[in-house]
Amino acid sequence: MEQTQPPKNTGGNASKFALAACIVLAAAAFFGLGLDKHLTLAALKASLGELRQWAEQRPWASGAGFFAAYVAVTGLGLPGAAVMTIAGGALYGFVEGVVLASFASTCGAVLSCLSARHILRDWVQARFGSRLAAVNAGIEREGAFYLFTMRLIPALPFWAINLLMGLTPMPVRTYAWVSQLGMLPASMVFVYAGTRIALVESLSDVLSPGLIVAFALLGLFPIAARKLVAWLRARNANRQA
Repeated sequence: MEQTQPPKNTGGNASKFALAACIVLAAAAFFGLGLDKHLTLAALKASLGELRQWAEQRPWASGAGFFAAYVAVTGLGLPGAAVMTIAGGALYGFVEGVVLASFASTCGAVLSCLSARHILRDWVQARFGSRLAAVNAGIEREGAFYLFTMRLIPALPFWAINLLMGLTPMPVRTYAWVSQLGMLPASMVFVYAGTRIALVESLSDVLSPGLIVAFALLGLFPIAARKLVAWLRARNANRQA
């Protein structure tokens, strides 16, 4: 008796291909139209007067446009998020700038993570599932702590974290709130720099080496505290045994 093969998930593969194609085309259009040249510190300073006038005359439209553009840049993993965060402070002030940049960066991170998960996760898990079993278990157990640490280190590429976490079983809700909390300190620093944009000559002026180290230590603290608590509990259990 012949055994019938299970039908291939052509619909799922087509949606993955379509999503990947849309991302590639959007990125190609971004660079092809020269939009990356507008997301530099020099370009921001050159057009700051016009942008401020637009923000003052149409606060809701400009805020919505800024939010949408920020989500698009971060969701597609395009360069310019740091400059846009500075622009948030320069155009809307510290409080409003932090709110816009923080929530927009989280939305972009979630979209990027979901895209990577939809396109690549099944293939990666099918091909390397046995090797990734321990990693998946670790992410389910302590993934939030590791994500928080990575988000607090500005040197780690934003898009790389989204891609990596998209290949894990971390719940989207956890990914969203941990990302927002972890990215908040850097967002506040860049937005504050935007409120003093006349003093900022380059992006390196915003994050000093000492500040980067401080962020890294802050990110490592929850993991270290968790390990210490587990060690103390194990030690007390051995004493009572």
